[in-house]
Amino acid sequence: MTDRRQAMSFIRRYGVVLQSAKGLEPSFAARIAGEPIRGSWWSHPMGHTIFALVQHVHASNAVLVCTLADGKITYIHRRLWPFFVRIADRFPGHALDKVQEIHLSSGRHKRQDIPFPDWVPRPTLIVAKRTPIQKAVAEIQLWIDRYGIS
Repeated sequence: MTDRRQAMSFIRRYGVVLQSAKGLEPSFAARIAGEPIRGSWWSHPMGHTIFALVQHVHASNAVLVCTLADGKITYIHRRLWPFFVRIADRFPGHALDKVQEIHLSSGRHKRQDIPFPDWVPRPTLIVAKRTPIQKAVAEIQLWIDRYGIS
């Protein structure tokens, strides 16, 4: 996986993907590298490609970048947003906040999160409100079990 189309297709297919951490979800960085990454992906031979595709995902309107997976940077494809929005109260606070990196004039990056539900597009809110809770639960039961509040 080395281009934007393949990267977005990977996220869409799995629905929920980890940016680079090891965990229960597929790793975006490892998929690009074609192998598990030991240590930081920055030092991997595919590091520049990983960086470019991570930047593309962070800029995409099709992916929520959040910390759903136990505080790890997590990607959620927009096809699942209405279900997560419908039952957001089943997840820890801030898990569905949108993570953004602000590029400072100094060249440094600063993380600035947008609280849930402030980032949610109006059409998604409308669909979420119309979605029966049972359907939302059925669609994302796996992630409720993994990351939800018990």
